[in-house]
Amino acid sequence: MSRFNKLVFSMAALFVIASAGMTARADTITIVGTQTGQASTATIVCDFNSQTNTLTFTVTNTSAITSPGSTSTITGIGFDLPPGGNASSSGLNGFTGMQAPSLSSTFTFSDADLGNVPAGFNSTVLDFGFITGSSFTGGNPNDGLAPGESASFTVTGAAFSGFTAEQICNAVFVRFQSVPGNIGSDVGIPSSSVPEPSSILMLGSALVGLGGYARRRLRMRG
Repeated sequence: MSRFNKLVFSMAALFVIASAGMTARADTITIVGTQTGQASTATIVCDFNSQTNTLTFTVTNTSAITSPGSTSTITGIGFDLPPGGNASSSGLNGFTGMQAPSLSSTFTFSDADLGNVPAGFNSTVLDFGFITGSSFTGGNPNDGLAPGESASFTVTGAAFSGFTAEQICNAVFVRFQSVPGNIGSDVGIPSSSVPEPSSILMLGSALVGLGGYARRRLRMRG
């Protein structure tokens, strides 16, 4: 295979990878506690199927335990879809959800009023969520996700119609309890956002442009 053909093949492979990412991809979001920083962290692998209006995501507690007796256990995961702060106390309705079988945690899905989101998010109205107590503010650490543990969830509903994957995945709030220090609890929000499809399209366009540039360079040398 000539040097030019190898280059064309490599660029085509990169373009196929980028194109595949536009149609079906799972994005990883990093969650960081707003008050405790790296003491309360998590990752969320998030995917949304717009054809079936189905959101699937896996949460992993990556918190670093720095104090004896502190666990930074995740006791609630809620979503406030844009625009933030729906007028209704229960937010958007019409969702159903479930947690995949887990030996380490027990969350209950709720589409009702999940209560206040602490740590300065007073205007937040959660549209749905998974909780270990009677509300997002409450919760039972014994039923939550301790550091190093993961859990997977699925949510479906016609109310997802019109939303994009990045809008949904970036709308997450994670509640930590038994965190280090005297504050007792914290709320984590995305510190790295899901990229919009336009960003991936720009990547694909850049690859095509780079391939054209390389081809011209090879012709000039030939």
